[in-house]
Amino acid sequence: MKKLILGLFICLFTQAAIAQIGKYPQNEVKFNLLNVMLITSVEIGYERFLDSNQSIEGEFLINDRLNYNKENDSKKFNTNSVKLGYVYYFGEESAGSGIYANPFMKYRFGDYEENSVTTDMNAFIVGFGVGYKWNNKDRFIMAPYGNIGRNFNGDVADKFSAFEYNFGFSVGYRF
Repeated sequence: MKKLILGLFICLFTQAAIAQIGKYPQNEVKFNLLNVMLITSVEIGYERFLDSNQSIEGEFLINDRLNYNKENDSKKFNTNSVKLGYVYYFGEESAGSGIYANPFMKYRFGDYEENSVTTDMNAFIVGFGVGYKWNNKDRFIMAPYGNIGRNFNGDVADKFSAFEYNFGFSVGYRF
């Protein structure tokens, strides 16, 4: 167990040292506060900068609810999602800040139950997002954003909508 902990510590320390080779932090972890407050959905993300104005992001959404639908005694969502996207920043002030565009692909898995009728929510989604990111001293970030996507599951489109939207306010840390 001690060897495993020591190995993980060395890997994390090495990654942190390598991440600082550039003129700006190359990694970012973020958390969407708005979804937690509105619909008790957790959205956690990681972003890796390719350049000062572009990055690749990955996100994991726990309890991903389609279009902010509410749950009650007869409606239950049991869905999670993974999202992969490309982010292009138009800001010139500092690396990874300002207005940005974000094409993405997302896969949602799980089901939805209403009055003992279950709908398969597995769907491949392609979408586009825009937002604005504030970068405080290359460490802390805040970012309001909005996304719209098209899901390709006929059952979900019939039950809800073929188009999905998501808004958020992320806070994060760069390293």
